[in-house]
Amino acid sequence: MGLLTFSINVTLDGCVDHLEGIADDETHAFFTRLMDENGAMLWGRVTYEMMESYWPAVARGEVVAPPAIREWAVKLETKPKYVVSTTRKDFPWTSSHHIAGDLRTGVQKLKDATPDGVLLGSGKLATELDRLDLIDEYLFLVHARIAGHGPTLYEGGLPGTRRLELISAKPLRCGAVALHYRRAQS
Repeated sequence: MGLLTFSINVTLDGCVDHLEGIADDETHAFFTRLMDENGAMLWGRVTYEMMESYWPAVARGEVVAPPAIREWAVKLETKPKYVVSTTRKDFPWTSSHHIAGDLRTGVQKLKDATPDGVLLGSGKLATELDRLDLIDEYLFLVHARIAGHGPTLYEGGLPGTRRLELISAKPLRCGAVALHYRRAQS
């Protein structure tokens, strides 16, 4: 069984607006390595649609992009992508799959079938999966910025505090810090 790792860009004040992170070659290379280390991506519909609207065009060379960003796009094109949605059923982007029905069962089956792990990249979906105790690890790229607005991490709240154990902390040249945590054993 693979681990489910929640990874997201976040500012110091908890903002997870994708426009607030530092999108340079180093951060894209960081997320490309992370994607390479995992067997599949998992998103909610809103995140999928945001990604689908841009990255396939970059992968096809229709959008001019620096090498690190193009590398991310090309690898993302073939990476298995799983989408949780109750409102959309058709996911035409290459290697995209729908998770329908019971959320706990669908995501647990995905974890069981993906020994290299699943990388979760949707804030709202992460809240729901954390409520179901399905997230094993957290990898936050904390950007040296205060956004002063939302959306924020775990905006919907959790039923209780999550104790985490630090696996690693790695500063990047841009001032962001990659913090990797695992759920602490009770």
